Amino acid sequence: MLSYRIGYGEDAHRLEIGRPLILGGINVPQAPRGAAAHSDGDALLHALADALLSGLALGDIGQYFPDTDPAFQGLDSALILQRALELVRARGYVPANVALVVTLDRPKLGELRGEIAGNVARLLHLAPGEVGVSFKTSEDLASDHVQARVTVLLQRL
Repeated sequence: MLSYRIGYGEDAHRLEIGRPLILGGINVPQAPRGAAAHSDGDALLHALADALLSGLALGDIGQYFPDTDPAFQGLDSALILQRALELVRARGYVPANVALVVTLDRPKLGELRGEIAGNVARLLHLAPGEVGVSFKTSEDLASDHVQARVTVLLQRL
């Protein structure tokens, strides 16, 4: 058995007026538009859950939480992440560190970096220094959506 595995995930959601923007479990209060999605639309937690699953070849969140199932309408993405983490732990692995990248033109997210990193660390049972958060813009090439990319290092217990 390998001692370490690397997982990668990404997610994107179209932005709509009248919806909240949630990233890493944190509501972005200054956002004029939020993610259009079946769940709460937290692209960052969706990408993170997919990264956890991909590291152990466990598929993706669509297999566990299909957007065709009304039971998952408006679902808190922290529950999606929790399920992915349970599946990873059941196979004897835990996350060792995480790198998160969010691409969003507006609003600027820098002031939320610590809050997002802290919340993700809490959800994954990691120290805050084990969660890296980067924010990028697309220079208006993708101003109609939010995108997240995540890499995770999984360590065997």
